[in-house]
Amino acid sequence: MIMKLKFALIALAMICTQSVLSQNKTIQGVVKDQTGFPLPGASVNVEGSKNSASTDIDGKYSLNNVKPNNKIVFSFIGTVSKTVSVGSQTTINVTLQESSETLSEVVVVAYGAQKRTTVTGAVATVTSKDIAAIPVTNAESALQGRAPGVTVVSSGSPGSSPTVLIRGLGTLNNSAPLYVIDGVITGNLSGLNANDIESMSVLKDAATAALYGSQGFNGVVVVTTKKGKRGPGQMNFSTYTGFQKITKRYDLLNTAQYLKFANDLGVTITRPASFLDNSTNWQDEIFQTGLIKDYSLNFSNGTETSSSRYSAEYLNQEGAVIGTGFERYSFRANNSQTLGKLTLGSNVGISFSKQDQQRTSGGRTLIEHAIKSAPYLPVYNADNLGGYQGPTTSVDGQDAENPVRVQNLGYQYNKSLSIIGNVYAELELYKGLKFRSQVALDYYNSNDRSFIPSFRDDNIPGVTTFGQVFSSSSRNLAQGQTIIFNNSLSYKTTIADKHNIEALVLSESNMAKYENIGAGSRNLITDAIDQLNSTTVTGLGTGSSKTNKLGFVARLNYNYDEKYIFEVSGRTDGSSRFGTNFRWGNFYAVSLGWNIAKEKFMEDSGVSVLKIRGSVGTTGNDKIGDYQYSGTLNSNYIYPIDGAAAAGTTIGSLSNPGLKWESKLGRNLGLDFGVLDNKLTGSIEYFNNISSDILFAVPLDPSLGSAGGTQVRNIASVQTQGTELNLGYNYVKGDLTWSANFNIGTTKNEVLRLAPGVDQVVAGDAFKQGGASISRLTVGDPAFYMYGLVSDGIYQNQAEVNAVFTANPTQQVVKPGDIRFKDLNGDGDITSADRTKIGNQSPKFTYGLNLSASFKRFDFNCFITGVEGNQIFNTTLYDLEGMTRLFNSGTAVLDRAIVVNNVVTNPSATIPRAQGAIQNVGVNDRFVEDGSYTRLRNITIGYTLPSKALGKYFSKLRVYASGQNLLTLTKYSGLDPEIGGSNFNAGVDRGGYPQPKTILMGLEVAF
Repeated sequence: MIMKLKFALIALAMICTQSVLSQNKTIQGVVKDQTGFPLPGASVNVEGSKNSASTDIDGKYSLNNVKPNNKIVFSFIGTVSKTVSVGSQTTINVTLQESSETLSEVVVVAYGAQKRTTVTGAVATVTSKDIAAIPVTNAESALQGRAPGVTVVSSGSPGSSPTVLIRGLGTLNNSAPLYVIDGVITGNLSGLNANDIESMSVLKDAATAALYGSQGFNGVVVVTTKKGKRGPGQMNFSTYTGFQKITKRYDLLNTAQYLKFANDLGVTITRPASFLDNSTNWQDEIFQTGLIKDYSLNFSNGTETSSSRYSAEYLNQEGAVIGTGFERYSFRANNSQTLGKLTLGSNVGISFSKQDQQRTSGGRTLIEHAIKSAPYLPVYNADNLGGYQGPTTSVDGQDAENPVRVQNLGYQYNKSLSIIGNVYAELELYKGLKFRSQVALDYYNSNDRSFIPSFRDDNIPGVTTFGQVFSSSSRNLAQGQTIIFNNSLSYKTTIADKHNIEALVLSESNMAKYENIGAGSRNLITDAIDQLNSTTVTGLGTGSSKTNKLGFVARLNYNYDEKYIFEVSGRTDGSSRFGTNFRWGNFYAVSLGWNIAKEKFMEDSGVSVLKIRGSVGTTGNDKIGDYQYSGTLNSNYIYPIDGAAAAGTTIGSLSNPGLKWESKLGRNLGLDFGVLDNKLTGSIEYFNNISSDILFAVPLDPSLGSAGGTQVRNIASVQTQGTELNLGYNYVKGDLTWSANFNIGTTKNEVLRLAPGVDQVVAGDAFKQGGASISRLTVGDPAFYMYGLVSDGIYQNQAEVNAVFTANPTQQVVKPGDIRFKDLNGDGDITSADRTKIGNQSPKFTYGLNLSASFKRFDFNCFITGVEGNQIFNTTLYDLEGMTRLFNSGTAVLDRAIVVNNVVTNPSATIPRAQGAIQNVGVNDRFVEDGSYTRLRNITIGYTLPSKALGKYFSKLRVYASGQNLLTLTKYSGLDPEIGGSNFNAGVDRGGYPQPKTILMGLEVAF
């Protein structure tokens, strides 16, 4: 009886337990990030079922029909997912930690995306978190120092696009990379709000860029903008404001020093004492404290079948140089809708901008005028027409213009409109088989206007000074559009759980057209009208061009259990920029990868990622002008006929029906690794690229009847090779999170071949004195090296001069006090034949270091970038120390060589005598300086307010302070060692716009 009672009790307990375990209940809670703030839109799913929910704007969720034996998975983008057993709980609050992965799980590549573990090419990824760490006005600037092998050189000019190079210079033409925004091919990112960017993938090798064929020669930057995420609607607002200032100055002569210097040069200044008592600092007059402000607002939401995100931004940036600035309005709308097996979507961005530009006058930059202007001249003079004071050559002995008048009188600006967007449809035909069709548009127009009223810089009767008795107006209107239409068929499947296959075929047409009109006129009657008129036209011209391209693409990806990886791709492109015989080019890529960490012998090794990969492939380049294969005529040419000028026509350029594609063979080896549960990650790359049949416009011999004419030819081959290293460490413990990311890249190039009959190419903008070009190409040397004379001290007496000019002893140009140059060819004379390599604009390596940390509600970021081993040709030294005639100069000229009776009286002098031999100011190593620098690019400290202080209207509120370019360590004497330019003009400082120091205060709010 007792035994029966025991069995009955046991059975009853089992029934009750089963009843409890099978009872459904509702689970509620809050999901927060590691700083304690709610995560709206986080996913909450019952493991192994379709039962799911999303958190609301306060991070709260409610999940029905949950059993005690279920497990709930909490996940949010950028965090580590967390799984919790339900048991008897009805309230589960979860904190999700930031992911320790430094590399995204999914990487955007050409025409698609791949898992990071299966990528076999060289791809660097910059995330939205990286971009948000530094407020930037131009999206390209966010790449600076973030990716090894990517060089970004910024200008301080508001609204200007930085120079971006991927793996060095490998062409004589346009070296800018290709930009792709949500599948739309475009020329730059100038109209894109950086807050709209989800990620930027830099495709650096042929395996990743070959699918873009003729356009992927210089690498590709693939931009993915933010989309709406599943969950309730969320609105975010961010703003920052601050100021920018250029603090560095050249040390120039003051009025007393200048007057003595003028007297030494034999110039007597006849200005009244009221002038000579002035001491104008022209640098202070053109530099200012510029204010900057930015406002950005976005709204996003999503469901299981649709998503949308809308954003707007307003940016207003005053330049650190007077009269310069940039204003931009940008808008973006991204939408997608899934209807069964059909997905429709669009991504559209529109921007309106106005750029007030830095002006030049008389072939001189604003900074050059500021350096050379006489310090005793006042800035303003109400008695002069226009209200400014400038020099009169017969009185002041010089002609540097008033830089304030050059910049501020009248106006010069450019207004532009940009529309970049696409619409697409994707249909799933069969499981894993999808057809996608897309139409994309890249449209822009610009209106460049200038107006200068009448003025006269001096009021001395009967003398010539700067001025004009009329007002002048000019207008240049341009518009261009590119329509891209592509259709693709993709298939993705897995066989036997191990064999993963992806295939893609695609056709793409690219139709671009451009047109412009420019005109200028004068008004002799009034300054009150700034419009063009037909009575005094000073210029009128129009232009138009069309470019058509057609491409066909195929790609096959295969991997076995993500362990053994193979990819092959090919593209054939046709371009209207080549003649019919060579219009088509074929490009391919093959890559392999081995995920060693997935092998059984690596189990329990502590190594989470260890992948070897290699690739080889080709890309092409057609970045030349349209119709270059065809000859052109120049009708704007004057011939002397019978002693009179007559209008005529001559050769503009010669035809070249054999013109063909420029191509690049790229090889890449890489190693990816991750240890300590991916707390420490990194990658190592080696690349070797050979560019062949490089296109270049070769100057024509004048004997052909051409003045300044050219012929585009395939003339050179260049090899570029280097290594890249990227290291990252992430640490998370409790409330403390910190990370360090370091990257370094080296590049080295060499000219392998020049076309038959071409032994050198000397090109680029001419130097100021003598008109010689600075850069040169020769076989066996680095591309675009600086080419000039090598100095060897100062001639101390006539005997030293005679010892060098043994073959030309009667010359009277070079005297004691001039620079002694080396007679490298030993012919007893100093000529252009003694020029040699005097500098290399390519750095030996570039690097970046990013340090981030957060503790509770505080966050910190420090970002350092630098370059090492490059040289800069500093043309401003000519302005500061040239002394070819009277201009204001640097104080260094006070220690110039002083010659008495053909003997230098101060033998320690390193600067030659004033108004000396022309060779002193020719292209020589006197103007070459070390361009290496280390720059504190950004430092930011932020604080996020506790949720209890925000009330019910805000889910997040963060304030921060940021400083940019606050410290630069360099030996370079110029205002900024970060010098732009490309190819033959790379590394040449011509007095451009230096980067300012910036202080910002910012606010970020989530509603």
